[in-house]
Amino acid sequence: MRRARAIAGLLLALLAAGCSPPPGLHEERILVFGTWVDLALWGVDEATAARAGRVIQGDLGDLHTRWHAWEPGEITRINALVAGGDGAPIEVDPGVAPVLARARELSIRSGHLFNPAIGRLIGLWGFHRPPAERAPPPAQALAALVAAAPTMADLELDGTRLVVRNPLVQLDFGAFAKGYGVDIAIGRLRELGIRTALVNAGGDLRAIGQRGDRPWRIGIRAPSGDGLLAAISVSGDESLFTSGTYERRFEFQGLHYHHIIDPRTGYPARGVTSVSVLGRDGAEADAAATALLVAGPAGWPAVARALGIEHVLLVDEQGTVQMTPAMAARAEFLADPPPPQRIVTLPAASL
Repeated sequence: MRRARAIAGLLLALLAAGCSPPPGLHEERILVFGTWVDLALWGVDEATAARAGRVIQGDLGDLHTRWHAWEPGEITRINALVAGGDGAPIEVDPGVAPVLARARELSIRSGHLFNPAIGRLIGLWGFHRPPAERAPPPAQALAALVAAAPTMADLELDGTRLVVRNPLVQLDFGAFAKGYGVDIAIGRLRELGIRTALVNAGGDLRAIGQRGDRPWRIGIRAPSGDGLLAAISVSGDESLFTSGTYERRFEFQGLHYHHIIDPRTGYPARGVTSVSVLGRDGAEADAAATALLVAGPAGWPAVARALGIEHVLLVDEQGTVQMTPAMAARAEFLADPPPPQRIVTLPAASL
């Protein structure tokens, strides 16, 4: 099921061309970040496509090793030093420093609803471990971490010199790594002279160029996690990222708990099932989708405004679709769309 969802957006991108890939389209698939990353490259020969796949697999594999919050690497080294609690400066890998700076910027702009500093909360919930019988963490432990309020503002970064003021900061880039990685992949494709491509990381995408006289056609996943809710045609350079409560979850005593944690409560965010963001780059769209889901049905417009996000489609727990005017002008609902009374386009003045 997960693999089917991973390629759904790519399949939709090819629908307009018929049942088989059109001439000039080459596809490569690599496994990284715990998901399939699909490359669709237009207007290149087979040798160039194969080389691009090898290069990007190497790049993303390296990023995965550096950024992983729970396996030996640069982030776990930083987390161990921060946990030491003496506040001494940490020299960080030059390849990781830009990631820290970008994540810090986006976190502050989101009001810390996108918060990669809450790795300890993530650890308490156990979503980084293989699926098993789970139960919610003790309420007292969650409350203590929420009160400590670790945020990315606790980080001071000067080049590769990092100081962390709060010893309860624990970095986890799970809500950001795919977006940043997709941006790295697009940059590498451009270095290789490829101008028209789609990079799909588990259903989250960035597309550049245009397939001849046709734009890329990409999908917004249904809030159930299965199938597609809507389609958007993109050309030039755009990213579409979705955060949903359907991907990693467990049930305990009749209640469902998902992996997107609200740093304000310590518990999974409530009120929203999925958020899709069409943005300028993958890192921003990835972080924004998480922040808007955490913000909830009433709070997301203010956060979108703070982040400068114009294209948002949100599905709340009652099945109502909320959209910005810019997204309403772009989204095409597919089979079995929500009834009209379940679609709300927010006034531009509210954004």
